[in-house]
Amino acid sequence: MRIVVALGGNALARRGEPMTADRLRANVRASCGALAGLAREQELVITHGNGPQVGLLALQNLAYRDVAAYPLDILGAETQGMIGYVIQQELTNALNGEREVAAILTTTEVDEADPAFEHPTKLIGPQYSAQDAAEAAAEYRWTIARDGSAFRRVVPSPSPVRVMQAPLIRTLLENGQLVVCVGGGGVPVKTDGRGRQSGVQAVVDKDLASAALAAELEADTLIMLTDAAYVSENWGTPAQRDILTASPEAISELPFEEGSMKPKIDAAVRFAKAGGRALIGPLDRLDDLLARRVGTEIRSDLPEGIVYL
Repeated sequence: MRIVVALGGNALARRGEPMTADRLRANVRASCGALAGLAREQELVITHGNGPQVGLLALQNLAYRDVAAYPLDILGAETQGMIGYVIQQELTNALNGEREVAAILTTTEVDEADPAFEHPTKLIGPQYSAQDAAEAAAEYRWTIARDGSAFRRVVPSPSPVRVMQAPLIRTLLENGQLVVCVGGGGVPVKTDGRGRQSGVQAVVDKDLASAALAAELEADTLIMLTDAAYVSENWGTPAQRDILTASPEAISELPFEEGSMKPKIDAAVRFAKAGGRALIGPLDRLDDLLARRVGTEIRSDLPEGIVYL
């Protein structure tokens, strides 16, 4: 099968951990160990987030005041290289060199008229207290939003139109390579009337970009790995209900939190409507997710609409 696996932020930086290179590598090593069995047997594309890392690079960038801060598109490219290198290396090690792994610097076309530019929702960088967040917003002219009990910077997250390197990725798969790509959703770019590309100041959601790529590659399955066992209706309330399976039409009617589960649902709906099946579940139970013992499956051929546990 041809499978696109999107690694959530917990696969790279666990909440509350320091964002050190050692912790990044340890988390990626564990994730690649979990993926090794799938990678040995299937055509596999691995995508990944970059929210904490791109925010960290932005802060480090601001600390050196002798030059203007680098824009988000270049910082996004930096994180693709940084994280892609570690995933490529650790997956190669987990497979004992049995298969070649290629990490591709990926760009994602967006529409500069996308309304997301007027409504930033993508969480990036570390968490702040209310006071520190207010000070950072005033100093750097950031938009700040709540993230659980803390606060984080938010930036525009336009919808992906297409992944520019999809034909190259398809060629690599057809020649037996495993591919790491669409890091952080891919560097967002716009295309002018002459076909010239330029970077855009935003961060594309990696799940939506992964769904766009999976559809372009005609993949069989899109797997979005997170730290939740299921997608849940009314999450965190006494009325919470875990969802086992759902049609794209039925689940798209339910409310989910912006910047958290909603992009995963939107991605699953997009891919399921294109004819694939989407799975959302925990990385540490990947075999159970594939065997349908845990996690949520979204596909079009479900007459029931939604099946709850």
